[in-house]
Amino acid sequence: MPREHTSLVTIPNRYAFIDTVEKCVAQHSYASLMLVDVVRFSDVTTSLGITVGDQFLLQIANRIITLFDENVELGRISGDIFGLIFPGKYSHNQMQQKFERLVEHFKTPMQYDNNAFIADFNVGVVSGRCKNINLTAFVSRAEAALKQAKENKYQNFSFLSTEEKADTGRSLALKADLTRALSHNELELYFQPKVDLTNLEVVGAECLLRWNHPLDGVLFPGPLIEAAESYNMMNELAYWTFEQAFRSLGELDACGLRLTLSVNISPTQLYDSQLIPTLVLLSKSYSIELNRIELELTEDVALSNSLMVKKQLFQLRAMGISILVDDFGKGYSNLAYIRELEINALKIDKTFVMSLTDGQVNRAIIEAARIIGQAKGCEVIAEGIETIEQLHILRDVGISKGQGYLFSRAVPLNEFLKLATREIIVGGSPLRKVSN
Repeated sequence: MPREHTSLVTIPNRYAFIDTVEKCVAQHSYASLMLVDVVRFSDVTTSLGITVGDQFLLQIANRIITLFDENVELGRISGDIFGLIFPGKYSHNQMQQKFERLVEHFKTPMQYDNNAFIADFNVGVVSGRCKNINLTAFVSRAEAALKQAKENKYQNFSFLSTEEKADTGRSLALKADLTRALSHNELELYFQPKVDLTNLEVVGAECLLRWNHPLDGVLFPGPLIEAAESYNMMNELAYWTFEQAFRSLGELDACGLRLTLSVNISPTQLYDSQLIPTLVLLSKSYSIELNRIELELTEDVALSNSLMVKKQLFQLRAMGISILVDDFGKGYSNLAYIRELEINALKIDKTFVMSLTDGQVNRAIIEAARIIGQAKGCEVIAEGIETIEQLHILRDVGISKGQGYLFSRAVPLNEFLKLATREIIVGGSPLRKVSN
């Protein structure tokens, strides 16, 4: 197979690719089949036409090829779905890392004929032993995994082994997984630093949940969160997260770091009458002021008409807890509601930050967010900062806080403690040195 295609016609179609899969499983002991669906690609062809759409698909195919080694074969399963066959044995965690690599790579927009497109993906994977494999069943399981990925609200990735059933049995098992994860300390908070963009000092962090799976290593806990919502265990999971955040603040204080931590909150918690009493109890138990905690909620939740939600948010702010609107601009912002909403910060969605150098519109949107924040007396925080150029533009615009891979990925607490006590140096890659 050529390592770069000049036309979609030269990419193996579904039938040719299935032949490739058959040869692969005949020659290897293990194999993994990945199906990659380009999210909402029909919008591109509808808006820009088939010619432009085909050019973007060609770019996607060639860029996928450059991401993986020479042994990986690519085919076009249907209009906007590609297949990749990986010879060898791969775990859930290893395939998820490939998915994450794919997503990160395509955060850089593609350009064609003065049109730009940022690709996002649903990815389904089936993996297992090749001996006595049923090829039709193998491909069908990959399609079942892709379907699950499309239905997953938290992460557009799904993995199935050749032995695992792609049905509600797995969903039911997740309740037991969650119970075990909580009781066996398999869950852990990771911390992505929030940085003062003027002096590059760490001023806080966003808490992100990770699952230390006994077999598959560190995982994003999307399925567990989905199970928690399905089986009315969301409060239990949320309160575990809150307690870990308060405990972590105590450890930060012990190291002389008086920082703030932000926790993502779901709509479920804002309808829970025990939310405020629980936070008050944790504050007293760990001797941590409530103004050290920030709650991040999505735009649609923040703009809810629910009297219960409004009451809870009002009481939380009155207690000193900061309320942040996450992914601002990603949804269909109702500026009338934003005008009325009492919040402490707007977090600009990373897609605008990551596309800052592609034209003036993204910069204008960020400038507008800064003006709105200034008028409301709230901070504006940039997410997804990955390059020095983005950092300089944000400084010029007047954004004073941000987070992103330029500074650090989300890391465990012990690594975050080291980050927070070092001087951040940004260049071609993030380097840090211990401050004197």
